[in-house]
Amino acid sequence: MPLAARRGRRLLGGRRASVTGSVEWGRPCGWGAVDVPDDRRYTDDHEWALMEDGRVRVGITDYAQDALGDVVYVKVPEADSTVAAGGAFSEVESTKSVSDIYAPVAGRVVAVNTSLADAPQAINEDPYGAGWICVIEPEDAAAYEGLLDADAYRTLIAE
Repeated sequence: MPLAARRGRRLLGGRRASVTGSVEWGRPCGWGAVDVPDDRRYTDDHEWALMEDGRVRVGITDYAQDALGDVVYVKVPEADSTVAAGGAFSEVESTKSVSDIYAPVAGRVVAVNTSLADAPQAINEDPYGAGWICVIEPEDAAAYEGLLDADAYRTLIAE
């Protein structure tokens, strides 16, 4: 049974029925096991967050991009916009679905990855590198520590 159905949770943007096909949430997708780097934090909505010089770089996890399939469009947030923790701030469209992306922390968007307009596939090819979505200056830097660590995220996706 898919993870969202078991837990009644949002599924990559709250659209429970949008991810279709043979993807089975809670199991490694696609070609094999997914990458979960230890150097960052995660949300239960499958975003990653990396603290860099007091700012938080944000993207979607390898697990999420694999479940979505080929990404064809990314709507990045506006620079200088304010985001709420857990609030939708971006959108990723794939060949399978359109999914909202949620802010892992509250704050102000200080940088966006404009290269995703011409190369949205960077999210599939390098979700933890070139596929980043934005950088947030957090209202409360301690909120970052409240996110899932890599081990907790691995447990979440293994359920």
